[in-house]
Amino acid sequence: MTDRHLLSGPEPDPARDAGHPDPPERVGFFTDTSVCIGCKACEVACKEWNAIPEDGMLLSGMSYDNTQGLGASTWRHVAFIEQKVPAPDGRTELSLIEGTPTAPEPPQAPDDMRWLMSSDVCKHCTHAACLDVCPTGSLFRTEFGTVVVQEDICNGCGYCVPACPYGVIEQRQHDGRAFKCTMCYDRLGAGQEPACAKACPTESIQFGPLDELRERAALRVGQLHEQGVEQAHLYGHDPHDGVGGDGAFFLLLDKPEVYGLPPDPVVATRDLPAMWKHAGTAALSLAGSIALAFVLAGRTKEGR
Repeated sequence: MTDRHLLSGPEPDPARDAGHPDPPERVGFFTDTSVCIGCKACEVACKEWNAIPEDGMLLSGMSYDNTQGLGASTWRHVAFIEQKVPAPDGRTELSLIEGTPTAPEPPQAPDDMRWLMSSDVCKHCTHAACLDVCPTGSLFRTEFGTVVVQEDICNGCGYCVPACPYGVIEQRQHDGRAFKCTMCYDRLGAGQEPACAKACPTESIQFGPLDELRERAALRVGQLHEQGVEQAHLYGHDPHDGVGGDGAFFLLLDKPEVYGLPPDPVVATRDLPAMWKHAGTAALSLAGSIALAFVLAGRTKEGR
């Protein structure tokens, strides 16, 4: 069954649309980057629980980020983004505990630096192009609405890699098979939360029913706006965006591009039905033109 749906109208139920007759509530991640401290506990917990191989022990030279992005052996990636900031107006600093402001900080000089930290992960899209293009059924939609790769079925074709609008999926070197976050599918089946959320000390990574997380995220944005952090906004929460909303969405303090996220992601297979329709129309028109040419040629021959 295809995972493609209309990108407008009522919000779809991915698990039910995938064939699960009575699925539980759809679950997901809400990552509040305003309270991320860059400890990388999520990266470590993810690797330990899922037995993911190491992906390089050398420093990259990019701040404290030695992994630089998501990949076959990096299912959680903590970004360290250093940037110059304008002098603030002396309002309170972002709180590490939701709803609790910290003491006011002195104004910074225009050339002061700040770190934006964010733990990135597979978005578990509502409209997942990787599912549409997988020829073996290795990628499937779970009863929780998440997207999982079955590594024993993957044939290494790599079609899912360019299909993902976020660049999440990657083929593992010397293996060829594709890997990505499963949202700890085995833990979900046992009634446990994913390892990364369990390990996060500041609750930057929150796990739960997706609708509940969206409500919680909207409240958090309102709190930050009240504290003067006007640039705080949500990313990937809208069920009517180009991927039908993400199962893993974020609160960001700058533009998505700053965090390495596409500003307007669109499911890569969105236009396939229209493309096939146009191709079919063009093929019929071409066949009609060829048939007409043969008829005219025959009449011309008879008239001589």
